[in-house]
Amino acid sequence: MKIDRLLIAFAFVLALAVSPVFAQQKPAAPATTAAQGPVNVPASKIALIYSDAFLDAKTGIARFGVVVTNLNREFQPRQTELQGLQQKIQALTDDITKTAAVADPRTLQTKQDQLDVMKKDFQRKGEDAQTAYDRRRKELFTPLQDDIGKALEVYAKANSINVIIDGSQVPLVYAADTLDITRAFINDFNSKNPATAAVTTPTP
Repeated sequence: MKIDRLLIAFAFVLALAVSPVFAQQKPAAPATTAAQGPVNVPASKIALIYSDAFLDAKTGIARFGVVVTNLNREFQPRQTELQGLQQKIQALTDDITKTAAVADPRTLQTKQDQLDVMKKDFQRKGEDAQTAYDRRRKELFTPLQDDIGKALEVYAKANSINVIIDGSQVPLVYAADTLDITRAFINDFNSKNPATAAVTTPTP
């Protein structure tokens, strides 16, 4: 396990197509015949958003940056411990390699046993840390994702938008720049949701 995984930026995926905020049950189409005449097609206003931009440290949604910073700070002690253990493992590995040809077999075996114990300890602590990190990350980001989903719905209604497509998730052949509401929405969300969210450190 790579310990730097503990400090990866959280990859936010805003699945608008399946989100309960936007995904509503499609009503069954009424049966029609040619005798009923032409069907009125509703006018739709479509907008495009790139959710990847929400995570930009400088121009994205400010609350994401606060949560990521606090989350990483919370797990910094574990990362430091793992880095120290990894350095000890590397040092002992180098020592065994350099002295393998001249060291006493019993001494060499003792060092190898120590190395095996250290590796198992590193793996266990690393897995525990990653599990705790993933759990805590979900606890912190789920409410924020929900807030963004609700804010998008409010923004869409306020601007008479019927459909919002996430260009970060759906391949697009072409879309006019005028359809992109990413920057406008981020500015709107940040103005109404200041980056003042606090993270409560869980009890060990």
